[in-house]
Amino acid sequence: MSDPDRSTIERLEALLAGGRDDALLRFSLGAALLRGGAPQAAAEHLARAVAHDPGYSAAWKLYAKALATSHRDDQARAAYRRGIEAAQARGDVQAAKEMRVFLRRLGDP
Repeated sequence: MSDPDRSTIERLEALLAGGRDDALLRFSLGAALLRGGAPQAAAEHLARAVAHDPGYSAAWKLYAKALATSHRDDQARAAYRRGIEAAQARGDVQAAKEMRVFLRRLGDP
């Protein structure tokens, strides 16, 4: 893990330890962990992000990516499907399109 990622993760974890817990913080921490090569830890935080805000399509997309990177393909497919629904509900056409592509790459049955 690079120093900038480690520094970012430490700052975000400090915010979480200080009592802040919301979708954006969990998304940011999950993204930093995924960039830093810790997809399983990233998936845990991204799961919390979508629990805070089930309509957060970017969090669904990154959550599914973290799951796929962790070789949890069935869970990744389910997360992509939920993310597509969330994106469509918010009118986020581009995010829905991207997640459909990733879902096909996972061999959506």
